[in-house]
Amino acid sequence: MSRKKLWLSWSSGKDSAWALHVLRQQGEYEVVGLLTTLNGEAGRVAMHAVRDALLDAQASAAGLPVHKVMLPAPCPNEIYEQRMTAALDVARAEGIAAIAFGDLFLEDVRRYREERMAGTGIAALFPLWAVPTPALAREMVRAGLVAHLTCIDPRKLPRAFAGRLFDDALVDDLPTDIDPCGENGEFHSFASAGPMFRHAVAVRPGEVVERDGFVFADLLPA
Repeated sequence: MSRKKLWLSWSSGKDSAWALHVLRQQGEYEVVGLLTTLNGEAGRVAMHAVRDALLDAQASAAGLPVHKVMLPAPCPNEIYEQRMTAALDVARAEGIAAIAFGDLFLEDVRRYREERMAGTGIAALFPLWAVPTPALAREMVRAGLVAHLTCIDPRKLPRAFAGRLFDDALVDDLPTDIDPCGENGEFHSFASAGPMFRHAVAVRPGEVVERDGFVFADLLPA
């Protein structure tokens, strides 16, 4: 009996990457594609500011096609919803039974996703939901996941965290009021290696800039 097909909502960060690993271990669904929103003008993954070329390299390392939803910047919510609806139409036409998300505990985010998916015939899955984030962060590191912080909120973290490797030392250095996985928007990341990839994505650090109230650490293909 063939498994149901699934797309994974892919931000390019560590939580998306770990969700891919978990889904493959569970084996109930076959992950057949990634779904990513990009700033169409900048050619970068939305919020994480990861270059399109690195997203492509990541998808290749994961052995999966990436379905890109191009968004204007700024993007009105109605435009976002229109383009995501079009993406869901493509998913349905390709026989996709579910879309998985790497959300961890934000109830309002999960509720929004479930409301948007209602009536589409495509299920919303949350394979990492309610896993305690202090333990989850350490588990990712132990399993060999490699990620760099590409965006931080300087209202919550010092600028020096931008570009740092997500490892035990970083988790140790986080202030006690910061979620170890950055689930409250404290930081975003780019995953370059780990058990979900067939090979590592080689990257090197670029410039660090402050824009629109956030600090972004660029990553370049190495």
